[in-house]
Amino acid sequence: MTAMTAKTPYVRTAAALTALTLLALPAVGDAQTARTTSRQPIAIGADDGEAAPDRVSLRGRVEIIQGDNRLRSEAMTAYRDAQGQITRVEARGTVYFVTPTQSMRGDQAVYTPSNGELIVTGNVVLNQGKNVLTGGRLTYNVNTDAAAMSGAPRGQGAGSRIQGVFYPDGTN
Repeated sequence: MTAMTAKTPYVRTAAALTALTLLALPAVGDAQTARTTSRQPIAIGADDGEAAPDRVSLRGRVEIIQGDNRLRSEAMTAYRDAQGQITRVEARGTVYFVTPTQSMRGDQAVYTPSNGELIVTGNVVLNQGKNVLTGGRLTYNVNTDAAAMSGAPRGQGAGSRIQGVFYPDGTN
C-alpha cells in the first residue's frame, strides 16, 4: 500500500466536508450586501387555475419566477393574506427549483417569501455545478443561498443518509 493510497479515504472525506460547507455558505458577494430575492415581485404562470380570496390554485406546467429563481411543478397553491400578498406557496408533484448557480428537485416544496425559505422534501437532489447531493429534506434560503440537507426518515425512500459526489477544482 503506497502513501497515496493510505491518504485517499481522508482526502475524499475532507473534499466532501469542504463541499458541504461551501453549499451552506452564502456567495462571497452576499456576505457584504444582503440580497433580498424574497422581496422581489412574483410572476406566476400555469395552464389552468382558480382564485379564492385566500388562495390561488394552479395546475399544469406551473411556474413561479422571482428574480433569477424559478419554481416549477405540476400543481401549486399560493396562499394570500388579507392584503392579497402571497404568504406561502405549496408545490406538489415533481418539483424543480432553479437558481443561477444551483438546481434542486424533489417530490414537494413549500416556499415562504417572508423569510425566503424553501423546503423541498421527498427524493431530494441538489446540483451545484457537477457536485450532487441527495437526501430526504432540503432547506434552502433564497436570500443567502444557504442550504441544509438531511436524510430521509428510516423506512422511507432510499435510506436515511445523505449522499453526495463532489469534484475538487480541476477534475472531471
